[in-house]
Amino acid sequence: MYQSTITLQINNNAFVKDPASTDLGKKIISGSIDLISELGFENFTFKKLSQHISSTEASVYRYFNGKHQLLAYLVLWYWSWQKYRLALRLTNIEDPKERLRRAIILLTERVSEDSTFSQINEIKLHLILISEASKVFLNKDVDKDNQLGYFTQYKEVVNRISEIILEINPSFKYPHMLVSTVIEGSHHQRFFAEHLPRLTNVIEGEDAVTSFYVELVFNEIEK
Repeated sequence: MYQSTITLQINNNAFVKDPASTDLGKKIISGSIDLISELGFENFTFKKLSQHISSTEASVYRYFNGKHQLLAYLVLWYWSWQKYRLALRLTNIEDPKERLRRAIILLTERVSEDSTFSQINEIKLHLILISEASKVFLNKDVDKDNQLGYFTQYKEVVNRISEIILEINPSFKYPHMLVSTVIEGSHHQRFFAEHLPRLTNVIEGEDAVTSFYVELVFNEIEK
């Protein structure tokens, strides 16, 4: 049912059984993205998920020990996907300024579906990242989850782009802070544009979020 020529490597601590290894596991991932996107993480339960995919709660628990681990898996998958896309987008680009510009666009642009991974609706997953991903790390277990590697792919993306910034300006003191600010800030701006537009700038005919962050980053590192 679900086929992909590319396999993203996800930390083994983010699941009990690898959902990418079976059709049921892939249905669990696809169904969870649909339901979290529709209901929100607080109202999402494994009981609702099992009904949605015509399975049982026990079957879902064979793959994930709870919905926090499932959300962590989705976040890890998203950042593994972005790391993969970043590598493709920067291949054979020698100019570090052009690599940085492409990287910022990748991090801040609206997401489109990627047919390479048919079990994942990347558009819905991106919306989940915007509204729910902070729940993975803004909790009392963040240090334990960090040790489990839940944030490895995210940190690798931040580090890769920070290295490009230092190519352009080796004396810039805050590359990681700048990159993580761009990522988290762009998520907030996307949310504001959809729900609280007076907190941002919506400009007809322009992706104002991406334009703003490209300008912000280059102005900051070229001071």
